[in-house]
Amino acid sequence: MVSDRRRILIVGGGTAGWLTAGYLARMLGADRPGGVAITLVESHDIGILGVGEGTFPTIRKTLSRIGIDEAALVRRCGATFKQGAKFVHWRHAPGTPGPDHYLHAFQETDDHAGPELLPYWLLGLAGDANWDDVNTPQKRAADAHRAPKLPSHADFLGPLNYAFHFDAVSLAVLLREQGVANGVTHLVDTVQEVLLGEDGAIAGVRGAESGVLTADLYIDCTGFRAELIGKALGQPWKSCRDTLFCDGAVAIQVPYAQPDDPIASYTISTAQQAGWIWDIGLATRRGIGHVYSSAHCDAEAAEKALRDYVGPAGAALETRRFRFDAGYREVNWVKNCVAVGLSSGFFEPLEATGIVFSEVAAGMIANLFPWAGDFETSARQFNANMRRRYARALDFIKLHYFLSARRDSAFWTDNTDPSSAPDSLKELLDRWRFRPPNEIDIDRNVDIFTESSWQYVLYGMGWKTDLSAKAGVYRFANEARAAFAEIRRQGDFAIRQLPSNRELVRFAQGSGFGKGAHAA
Repeated sequence: MVSDRRRILIVGGGTAGWLTAGYLARMLGADRPGGVAITLVESHDIGILGVGEGTFPTIRKTLSRIGIDEAALVRRCGATFKQGAKFVHWRHAPGTPGPDHYLHAFQETDDHAGPELLPYWLLGLAGDANWDDVNTPQKRAADAHRAPKLPSHADFLGPLNYAFHFDAVSLAVLLREQGVANGVTHLVDTVQEVLLGEDGAIAGVRGAESGVLTADLYIDCTGFRAELIGKALGQPWKSCRDTLFCDGAVAIQVPYAQPDDPIASYTISTAQQAGWIWDIGLATRRGIGHVYSSAHCDAEAAEKALRDYVGPAGAALETRRFRFDAGYREVNWVKNCVAVGLSSGFFEPLEATGIVFSEVAAGMIANLFPWAGDFETSARQFNANMRRRYARALDFIKLHYFLSARRDSAFWTDNTDPSSAPDSLKELLDRWRFRPPNEIDIDRNVDIFTESSWQYVLYGMGWKTDLSAKAGVYRFANEARAAFAEIRRQGDFAIRQLPSNRELVRFAQGSGFGKGAHAA
């Protein structure tokens, strides 16, 4: 008997492939008679890029929907708790007077009762303190290596907003196991050919061992190779090298000196002469890498800067190099094929944008799946949404470079040249000369960064918003001062009450969350 079930074929595994497979299996009922049959085919020959190893807070909802247990994530993937990204020396060169770092925290600004605090901070009511220090207790907690929750909190819930750091290869394995449990058929095979029909749609893919595999919808998770969307369907890549100069990276994995060394509660990004170095603390090691511009630095110099950062602990450790072209496809859904992951777009391993775009794409495919065969309708909406998302994310990432006061190398001089910034970013900055970013600047349907994210980076990089013309309208000065003091008290409380990142990791490795346990 021939089945009339709709079928999805995902080509390529890794984090993007298996996250998409597991999510769609749950949302499209792969385990139900009327649901969509989902198959993922991947090759043993192709490795996982696995850079960055970080996520957004959205990953908690995604993993929960897929069916991943939080403690299992920690145990299986070396996962730790991430509360934001700390940027060191992005605003000023080392040794320059002034703030040398800021935190893009995950906690929403104004996540408290009382007046909006940002105008009062801009008017000086919090003294000389930085914005990330006064609007939330999260920076103080994270600086003290605290976790965002207690062991007694349920899976994926806690008083401070958080995401994860993890080992990318292990996460892909965990997602694969859960995807199969969710009803995904797993094939290990090398796709040798993509077959096209007379209408230009994909008619099937030919596996070395499986023969021709067919589906109603094909999802390209083949990474930078883009075997379906790029090579077979010819959709061009829009390079953003004129805005984001970095195009290479060298990475190293560094074990902790001692098993009880503190685990950083945020990604640490330290600016360099021709790029920046990421430093991510997992349970047993740190993942460290130097992202650089080959127009300003060669691979050997980039590796030397990385080894200088790591110090003697990395002297005998091997590094891994790779190159990339920052950009995205303006068309990601063509006829019956959708690109997800690196085949769709990649800027750089900053702010975990790669994984969140996979989350976004999986969510939209679930919502737009053409049950009645209306592929073109779904494709138009998907493509328009993704184009806007990429353009907005590009503005946000460029903001980190464009506002820098550094002029100590050609890399920073070039990055702050107005010709390197999109007009859309310049328009935003023009708005914010006399008012801070707020909800009217954000489109929740396309922006992956909220107004809080823009505020953290904008003011962390030293931007000045002049409110003097309307200073008299702000009538809640006393309430604002009280709120700043209360946030300070909350920070003290969090440091006293929350376990360290490592203590919470050790708890999760031995038990599950939400069982009435107390902090270590």
